Amino acid sequence: MSRRGESVPFAFIAEADRFRSNVTPPPPARRSFRQVAGSALVGLTIVAGLVGSVLLGLPALSDNQTPSHEPPAAAEGR
Repeated sequence: MSRRGESVPFAFIAEADRFRSNVTPPPPARRSFRQVAGSALVGLTIVAGLVGSVLLGLPALSDNQTPSHEPPAAAEGR
């Protein structure tokens, strides 16, 4: 078995970093108005949901609720 002078087996893998192709990829297709409008609508729906959940959750997070010191109604009959 003779050696061919290759430093590594599968030398084509080592040479792949140096290879440059002269083939350029096609330009990306332009998105239609419906696709852009759909993406914007999905984004607005997500943002509106987040804002709505914050607004609905603010009363539960506020500190200004005064605790009532009344005994529970079930304890009145004792």
